[in-house]
Amino acid sequence: MSLTPPVRDEYELPLAPLPGVALARRLSLPQRIWQQAWVRKTLILVLLALIWEGFGRWQDNDLLLPTFAQTAGAFFDGLASGELLTKTWLSLQVLLKAYLLGIVAAFVLTTLAVSTQFGRDLLSTLTSMFNPLPAIALLPIALLWFGLGQGSLIFVLVHSVLWALAVNTYAGFLGVSDTLRMAGRNYGLRGLPFVLQVLVPAALPSILAGLRIGWAFAWRTLIAAELVFGATSGKGGLGWYIFQNRNELYTDKVFAGLVMVILIGLLVENLVFNTLERLTVKRWGMQR
Repeated sequence: MSLTPPVRDEYELPLAPLPGVALARRLSLPQRIWQQAWVRKTLILVLLALIWEGFGRWQDNDLLLPTFAQTAGAFFDGLASGELLTKTWLSLQVLLKAYLLGIVAAFVLTTLAVSTQFGRDLLSTLTSMFNPLPAIALLPIALLWFGLGQGSLIFVLVHSVLWALAVNTYAGFLGVSDTLRMAGRNYGLRGLPFVLQVLVPAALPSILAGLRIGWAFAWRTLIAAELVFGATSGKGGLGWYIFQNRNELYTDKVFAGLVMVILIGLLVENLVFNTLERLTVKRWGMQR
């Protein structure tokens, strides 16, 4: 008795087109342009500028609300004179120092939290105490401890960055799968090498979210702090520029300073954080 299976002749079935289904058309040039996110966002900004201009002309009170054209003129005058750029750079210098210190402090706390029970209790207790506390509320204490200088600003800015970043980083560490943890331990990774080579890459989306939130908190806190006590060491930043022009009733310059605050936020968001996400977590398939 033969056990050879029967041989069937190969054949191919032609596929008929599905009825009622149209083939996808190639997008036209206007449609391809509209698919670009920067085009849509630019149109939104132009629309907001037109609304601002129209409302300012309708109100016809430069002291309360200058038009968009007047604000743009004050903005470019500030750039041409160098005053607006100088004030902005002074603020960014303080912010960068505090931001780096906040990142280091958050990394130390979260590393302790994933390594020891005492570190977990410490991070949980400190975040419960200080995360709900507005950073600007610490400014009077900072002025008593550090005086009228950069030290006071750096103290409140570190508070703004530290807790948001620590909470997001620790949440990302907790979300790392057991498979990755066991793989790291099988390679003999412990302590700081385990955190750097396993936890940080796996928790990168949460870390980037914490960095973005910390940046926004710190930038807002810096402007508010400069508005409260003004210049540091005889030199005022962007918040002081806004405060000083408000006292002198140069409302167009006040709005120019606010526009610079918004532009810095947009530049950092799109050029720094979006680029980091595109080159890391989106490229690696960790985020859509």
